[in-house]
Amino acid sequence: MQTAVVTGAGSGIGQACATSLLREGWQVVFVGRREAALHEAIAAAGEDGKHAIALPCDVADADAVQALFDTVAQRCGRLDLLFNNAGGGLASKTPDLVGAAEWRQVVDVNLNGAFYCLSNAFRLMKAQAPMGGRIVNNGSISAHAPRPGSIAYTATKHAVTGLTKTAALDGRPYDIAVGQIDIGNAASDLTARMAHGVPQADGSLRPEPRMDLQAVADTFMAIVRLPLTANVLFMTVMATKMPFVGRG
Repeated sequence: MQTAVVTGAGSGIGQACATSLLREGWQVVFVGRREAALHEAIAAAGEDGKHAIALPCDVADADAVQALFDTVAQRCGRLDLLFNNAGGGLASKTPDLVGAAEWRQVVDVNLNGAFYCLSNAFRLMKAQAPMGGRIVNNGSISAHAPRPGSIAYTATKHAVTGLTKTAALDGRPYDIAVGQIDIGNAASDLTARMAHGVPQADGSLRPEPRMDLQAVADTFMAIVRLPLTANVLFMTVMATKMPFVGRG
């Protein structure tokens, strides 16, 4: 049985993708800060949840992340997949209103946390036999274009693209395939405000279309099913009518 680690697995995109992995016979380590939420997500998977493990961890804590992956190695024997999904942002505000502590909070989770998880996944994947595995980073549409008032989130998601490119290069000798899924307007609690109206580049406030979480999970699984001899370096999945391409 193949083993996957999914961060931010207690809700939303992480839960949907972790559950899809369970349905296809993976052993899945659900990772998140809130242990109760992890157990609720596993319970929601029904009978498939018997192959799930809940391991709470704050990905912004480098020592905690190392301990997490040590536990995965001990309990599961190997690591075949990491979905580097945990992330967060701030309320919409211009750069002058973003405090230093707020900035560090977003950088610590979205960038440092992604690096800590990726680094430790590399460590296990290089050492195991057979060597190798797959890492998928959640980049977001914001890895390409910002929303108004999103400097911390957008900067970190652009940085994740750098992690993806470099790790994909560094992973070649070790059969580690690294790619990125950029998601736009998936329906979850985090995007509920989009149905009521969010700031646009022209200064207006408008509702935006969203897509079902299962569409994201299906796209993710299409990447996961590939052999390690093939890699999706970047893939974008988005609500068809969201205002991303174009001039408005």
